[in-house]
Amino acid sequence: MQRRRFSREFKVEAVRLVRERGVSLAQAGRDLDVHENVLRKWVKEFGSDPGQAFPGHGQMKPEQLEIERLRREVNKLKAERDILKKAAAFFAREVI
Repeated sequence: MQRRRFSREFKVEAVRLVRERGVSLAQAGRDLDVHENVLRKWVKEFGSDPGQAFPGHGQMKPEQLEIERLRREVNKLKAERDILKKAAAFFAREVI
């Protein structure tokens, strides 16, 4: 069974149905054929940051992009550090 994907517009409208029209999560979930917990997660995500909620497949929020960039930089710096440690050990062994 394949995982269902919902567009940003669908999610926003589902959240509006719950928040603005006052429909319960359970009823909205039944009407939209979406599990209540999924709908609850959408409402929570939309409530925390409406502009950045539901960025889409393959797209990240700005904070996530920064975290990913920093992770790549940390990995690069660790690799450089390891190379320098090995070089220092090599040259130290040659001198003795």
